[in-house]
Amino acid sequence: MKRLDGKRALITGAARGIGLAFATAYVREGAHVAIADIDLNGAKDAAASLGSQAIAVQLDATQQDSIEAGVAQTIERLGQIDILINNAAIFSAAPIVDITRADYARVFDLNVAGTLFTMQAVAQHMIDQGIRGRIINMASQAGRRGEPLVAVYCATKAAVISLTQSAGLNLIEHGINVNAISPGVVDGERWDGVAALFAKLEGKEPGQKKTEVGASVPYGRMGTADDLTGMAVFLASDEANYVVAQTYNVDGGQWMS
Repeated sequence: MKRLDGKRALITGAARGIGLAFATAYVREGAHVAIADIDLNGAKDAAASLGSQAIAVQLDATQQDSIEAGVAQTIERLGQIDILINNAAIFSAAPIVDITRADYARVFDLNVAGTLFTMQAVAQHMIDQGIRGRIINMASQAGRRGEPLVAVYCATKAAVISLTQSAGLNLIEHGINVNAISPGVVDGERWDGVAALFAKLEGKEPGQKKTEVGASVPYGRMGTADDLTGMAVFLASDEANYVVAQTYNVDGGQWMS
């Protein structure tokens, strides 16, 4: 048997990047997966690439009605939800004196409130149906420490780690394991924009920040989405039955805890 045979998973922000890598690994391990994303067409393309074990669901984690509709549609089409991965998130960077209330609200609304209220909706379904489920939140090494130009994003990921601890202690009473994955720097389509932003803020040449960041990883390179899938499969599997309220670093040695 495959490690996730018969399981049904909802993954947010899964039309591309890390979320799609998780969905691909879950399908490979026997799960049926709902590719949830604000971009429905992207979600449909991603689901089509994975075959009959994947469906597309539109879900905007900043809107409560969209969370509830996306969760309800997933339950209707897959039967139930055994696994949730809260992956949808956005990044921002600015010096402290340039942070705006609008940007603060935008990033916290998705990274923290979106994680909390999607977790809440799925946990309520699991409790109602007596499902011994798994919830996996996406934290970051940025949540382990501050960074001079990334205060808001770092604060959101620290909040995700804290939410994981509190929810893990609360929901294990219902047989629901809540844990988190803390990646380091992960190469992907977002890094062109991030590198351009740091080039502007730090006066660097285009691409210089990415080179520097990759060289700083003890493993010797930036991570990839596929580097994270083993932990995502483990935390969703029966092997992680006794793992509760933990945040696991998968970062090539950038942070030790």
